[in-house]
Amino acid sequence: MEYRLLGRTGVEVSPLCLGTMMFGAWGNKDVDDSIRIIHRAMDAGINFIDTADVYSAGESEEIVGKALRGRRDDVVLATKFFMPMGKEPNRSGGSRKWIMQAVENSLRRLGTDYIDLYQVHRPSAVMDVEETLGALTDLVRQGKVRYIGSSSYSGSQIVEAQVASRERNLARFVTEQPPYSILVRGIEQDVLPTTERHGMGTLTYSPLAGGWLSGKWRKDTAPTPTSAARPKARFDMTSGANQQKLEVVDALARVAEEAGISLIDLALGFVINHPGVTSAIIGPRTMDQLESQLPAADVKLSVEVLDRIDGLVAPGLTLNPDDNSYGANELTAAARRR
Repeated sequence: MEYRLLGRTGVEVSPLCLGTMMFGAWGNKDVDDSIRIIHRAMDAGINFIDTADVYSAGESEEIVGKALRGRRDDVVLATKFFMPMGKEPNRSGGSRKWIMQAVENSLRRLGTDYIDLYQVHRPSAVMDVEETLGALTDLVRQGKVRYIGSSSYSGSQIVEAQVASRERNLARFVTEQPPYSILVRGIEQDVLPTTERHGMGTLTYSPLAGGWLSGKWRKDTAPTPTSAARPKARFDMTSGANQQKLEVVDALARVAEEAGISLIDLALGFVINHPGVTSAIIGPRTMDQLESQLPAADVKLSVEVLDRIDGLVAPGLTLNPDDNSYGANELTAAARRR
């Protein structure tokens, strides 16, 4: 497996990052099986693991911690904070008060005394970014955190944070974690050019578009029941936008077949072949899902294949706007009203 530099940090990471959201109550409830999946990914050369405190209310971090016993130094370990970790006030967000508590909780669950990459899971619309950066800078100076990053920030929010770091002499975000796939290409317009300009590493999530690019949903399959995990706007197969996605997925399957690769290889290869992407976060729930995704680390897509993909989904286009799970308030239609 070829490794890549994580922005300008000098740290080398694999082009596939193991996301662990599906380990625990949200997905695979078998702890031993989840640990086997983590070990298999590491044995295959994946040295980048991403989790978050909110995943299964901390259980995902606990599983990762158990899996890394005796192998902690073999990986670049990333986790995130911000989402609510209880109904009480001050148990979420990017305040100094919560960050100082959240990091201790994550360190305990992960069974480690340092986190390689500590990320803000979402931007705050009500708080100065200096508040968050100041607390994270202290954690870096204390040695509890090596690097800091953002997740789901818009281009303008990324710039705001970079400027604040320079002006206040604070640690800067060295990575951004946005959604990116063939079906969700919005970050090509602004976020990717911005992260490249600031020398940031970019680890993208949902490269299979929530399973749409795994081959699970096709035009001839039965309608998919919607739920909290599968919001109607994103998975209602009767909507016009999702019908268009089904058409595109069928066409992409033909592109993959003619290229001699699987649809999953095409989808993951598309993401990690972008020069602005450092690593694509995969989120397997089972060993079979992991095995189906590992070969993509070595996939190289030809210019012809990339052109055919662009012909199906234009650069910078997200087919269904409801698939955008990030963005500053100013990007929403409601924010443009007087």
